[in-house]
Amino acid sequence: MRVLVVEDDRNLAASLQESLRAEGMNVEVAHDAERALETLRDVDVDVVLLDRDLPRMSGDEMCRALRASGYPAAILMLTAAGALRDRVEGLDLGADDYLAKPFAYLELLARIRALARRQSSTASPILEWGSLRIDTARRLAERDGRRLPLSPKEFDLLESLVVAGGGFVSRIDLLDTAWDDPDRLSAGVLKTAMHSLRRKLGDPSILAYSAGFGYRLEGADDHVHI
Repeated sequence: MRVLVVEDDRNLAASLQESLRAEGMNVEVAHDAERALETLRDVDVDVVLLDRDLPRMSGDEMCRALRASGYPAAILMLTAAGALRDRVEGLDLGADDYLAKPFAYLELLARIRALARRQSSTASPILEWGSLRIDTARRLAERDGRRLPLSPKEFDLLESLVVAGGGFVSRIDLLDTAWDDPDRLSAGVLKTAMHSLRRKLGDPSILAYSAGFGYRLEGADDHVHI
């Protein structure tokens, strides 16, 4: 998952970047709207965390600009104003969700994940990553034209990795993706499922693991086509 944090409070921005990266997300940071828009010209992101009270160009103006341009990322607006009228105004601007400061990090994380799932569910049913082709509507996966005999959970795991576009997906996120009650599962369950997925994907191996970050797909010039 790719996230852009647009926040002029540099300490908060750095803290969010570090925390979200620890969850396996790819995180970019911009301290003003102008820099954020420049970043979005070069990088596709899934979720924009947008501070409403930015210097020069406000978060409101940036939100309007993104929606007017048709940029597809979900927008989670952050603001110190938590009154009902402020929340309604933020949503009317085109934001997908709204969170008042100060907020609990776990709530922010849950909302980011919910927005990313919503984005994924509205995307085209065909995902491609190098030689991989996934039909999310029919739940079929192929590599080099060869049908992959994936179990339902293996398909869910592979889809999550492809959507991440080469970024790391944490073990927690993968467990959330494929199991209804991940808190009751051991790390060995996911390890076994990923071992099976790696074997079914075949050679050369494109599934990588890094301790502390999670799993990612390698190759395909690090671009996913949706």
